[in-house]
Amino acid sequence: MSPSEFLALADETLNTIEDAISTVGDTTDLDIEATRSGNVVTIDFANGSKIIVNSQEPMQEIWLAAKSGGFHFKWDGNAWMDTKGAGEFFAALSKYASEQAGAPVIVKA
Repeated sequence: MSPSEFLALADETLNTIEDAISTVGDTTDLDIEATRSGNVVTIDFANGSKIIVNSQEPMQEIWLAAKSGGFHFKWDGNAWMDTKGAGEFFAALSKYASEQAGAPVIVKA
C-alpha cells in the first residue's frame, strides 16, 4: 500500500472510531468520550481509564493501547488484523472498551 493510501485509510479508521464512540456516549448511559488530535484518538471512560488508538505511518499500522495491553494491527486488504493473529481491530476495540466501561460498547467499521 502506498503511503498516501495508508494515510487515507488510517484517517478514515480514526474518524470512524471517534464517531462511533461519540454515538455510544450520546445514545447510552455510559460516560465515554473520544477526542482526536492528529493521528491519535483518546477514549476516556468514567472510571478514569483510557484507550489510545493511533496510526503509525512508517509501519503502516494502527496501534491500540488499553488496560489489557498494547496491540498492533495491519491492513490485510479487507480489515485491520492483529499482527500476532489475535483478530480484527474493531472487534478488539469493542472488547477492550467494554471491559473498561463495565458495559457493552460496540464499535463497528
